[in-house]
Amino acid sequence: MTSDLSYVAYSVLLTWVMLMTGSLVRARGWTPHGFVVALGNRDDLPAPSPLAGRADRAARNMLENLVLFVALLFAARLGGVDGAKLAPAAGVFFWARVVYFPVYLAGIRVLRTVVWGVSLVGLAMILRAMM
Repeated sequence: MTSDLSYVAYSVLLTWVMLMTGSLVRARGWTPHGFVVALGNRDDLPAPSPLAGRADRAARNMLENLVLFVALLFAARLGGVDGAKLAPAAGVFFWARVVYFPVYLAGIRVLRTVVWGVSLVGLAMILRAMM
């Protein structure tokens, strides 16, 4: 079983992947011109495509939720909650966020919200473990 702290590291890595994806999709980094734009200071970014907008919003949402996840998990740990008790909750959060990204990129509105809600269940499980 993966530990709760491993899920923090995996979530940070997932956040980085989401941020990089958003940036590269916006700059069209797979094209020669886009690659140059991505390497620069991005003053001349093209208008975002719908996919680029979704990638950026998903990445920002992950950043917002990562802060909550890390704060809750570390508060629980500092409060003496055993990491083995927190690992399932951290796993729910992480795997829901893994699913959230492609669902958001695909533009599946209701499912995106349901998956986001599942990640909140992971946060609620951490809170419950603290009580």
